[in-house]
Amino acid sequence: MKKEKNTYRLLGVDPGTNLMGYALIEIESKTPKLLDMGVIYLKKFEDHQQKLQHIFERLQSIIDIYQPTQMAIEAPFFGKNPQSMLKLGRAQGVAIAAAMTKGVGITEYSPKKIKQSITGNGNASKEQLAAMLSHQMGFALDDYYLDATDALATALCHFYQTGNPLAGQGKRYNDWSSFVKDHEDRVK
Repeated sequence: MKKEKNTYRLLGVDPGTNLMGYALIEIESKTPKLLDMGVIYLKKFEDHQQKLQHIFERLQSIIDIYQPTQMAIEAPFFGKNPQSMLKLGRAQGVAIAAAMTKGVGITEYSPKKIKQSITGNGNASKEQLAAMLSHQMGFALDDYYLDATDALATALCHFYQTGNPLAGQGKRYNDWSSFVKDHEDRVK
C-alpha cells in the first residue's frame, strides 16, 4: 500500500487475555482517519501459551497488511489479582515483540493518560471514552467492543501526544474544554 509523504499509520492496542483490541488510523495532512478496528478473540484458547502465540501471529499479520510506522499500547494498570496482572503483562509483552520484530516503533501510555488525552478527564469511564471518540471521529462506535474503542483511544492518544493539534497555536491549553471554548468554529 503506497502512502504519500505526509501520510502515516498508527496501530493502537488494548492488551487483554480474552479480548485484545486493535485499531489502525491513518494520518493524512494532520487529520486522523480510521482504517480498521476490532478485537482478537482469545477465549477459545484454553492454554495461555496458545493465546500468546495467537496474539503474536495476528498482530504481525495486521502489521503486514497496514504497515503502521508506530504502535501505541496501553500499559497494564495495577490490579488486585497478581495472576491476572502477570497474564496481562505477558500479553502486552508479546504484542510489543510482534511490533518490534516488524520494525514498528512502540510507545506505552497509561490508561489515565489515554483517557486524559481523549476526554480531558483521566478518570473517565469506558463509555464516556467511546462517546468522545464517536464525536471526534464523526461516526457512531456503538457496534464495537469497548476493547476496540480503547485501542482507538490509544492510537489517537499517541497522535495527540506526538502531533498535538493544540501545540503551536500560540496559546497553550491544559484541556480540551478550554481549547473548544476558544475555537467553537472548529468543532464538528
